[in-house]
Amino acid sequence: MKFFVNGESKQVSDTCSVQELLAEMEIVGQRLAVEVNEEIVSKSRHAEYSFSECDKVEIVHAIGGG
Repeated sequence: MKFFVNGESKQVSDTCSVQELLAEMEIVGQRLAVEVNEEIVSKSRHAEYSFSECDKVEIVHAIGGG
């Protein structure tokens, strides 16, 4: 299946979850937000949420400051 992550095309298995995608991209354990088609996917749903063909995914890292 193909979809887009931060504007770039990504090919993954048909059953790929948000959790699997983050592990594949080696960004597990970081503070971030995941948005699919302009809707936030809560962290509690990362293991169960599966993508659909041509989804638009945005992954944003949280940055602290002061």
